[in-house]
Amino acid sequence: MTITDEDCLAETLAFNAHFEATAASRPSRGQAPDAEVLALLRRNRLGGDTPPVRLPQAQDRVVASGVKVRVFVPDQVDGVYLHIHGGGWVFGSADGQDEGLWRLAVEARLAVVSVDYRLAPEHPFPAGPDDCEAAARWLVAHARAEFGTRRLLIGGESAGAHLSVLTLLRLRDRHGITGPFHAAHLAFGPYDLSMTPSQRLFGSRRLLSDSDSLRGSYELFTPGMAPEERRDPEVSPLFADLTGLPAARIVVGTQDPLLDDSLFLAQRWSAAGAPVRLEVVAGAMHGFTLFPLTVTAREQRRQRDFLSGACR
Repeated sequence: MTITDEDCLAETLAFNAHFEATAASRPSRGQAPDAEVLALLRRNRLGGDTPPVRLPQAQDRVVASGVKVRVFVPDQVDGVYLHIHGGGWVFGSADGQDEGLWRLAVEARLAVVSVDYRLAPEHPFPAGPDDCEAAARWLVAHARAEFGTRRLLIGGESAGAHLSVLTLLRLRDRHGITGPFHAAHLAFGPYDLSMTPSQRLFGSRRLLSDSDSLRGSYELFTPGMAPEERRDPEVSPLFADLTGLPAARIVVGTQDPLLDDSLFLAQRWSAAGAPVRLEVVAGAMHGFTLFPLTVTAREQRRQRDFLSGACR
């Protein structure tokens, strides 16, 4: 494990304090956001002031029996990155990070395919995982013809990191596919939906995600499931057999309620025999890459270097 960015800890903590201080002006997600709050979260990035920017370089497509994806193709392509967005399985979209995904595509020389999977509560588990699995299978079959390479990568943020691991497990267990995906990039994901100690103990701090909002997301994504049922490996990949998975980079902040999830997953990933790099960002809260911070710029460079390196 590597602790990073301690030299800019003061800036990161000051931003966290400001975020908490202004939380009263933002709608509370609570344990179960009502329709009005959910609509706002879906309309704008996490309930921000303006919707995200859509870039003309992106192409919306429908693949794999109706699964929607958003595709970014730079002039030079060394590999294909299957990106799965975050949002607690209930909000977020494939067009929510156009600027960042296009920059990643150009700088890392990757075609980026972002999955617009179905969202809960309208489409609870297993709809989202089904869509991600279908998109991954489509890439395995068509990446060479579509993008000129069979070298595939996968990853995402928060719920997207969770769905990325589930997708790799489904490819292995349902279809015997383990080779095409060469690396996984997993940013601050929840891997135990029955709640790790750090999730339970975080409390009500308004740092984008807290104990109550996590419980609410799990209930919307897996309605009616008891905590013990959520330990099923098909729901919580921390409990799965992780053998045969590719190299991974796992990233989380020290002030993220999902800290334990990344710590525990990294240990199990390594024990299963695959290379894993665990980086813990000093002072960073959940979803820190959404904000204009020094640690965000550094993390973007580290993600680019890891993904581009996996294609060499």
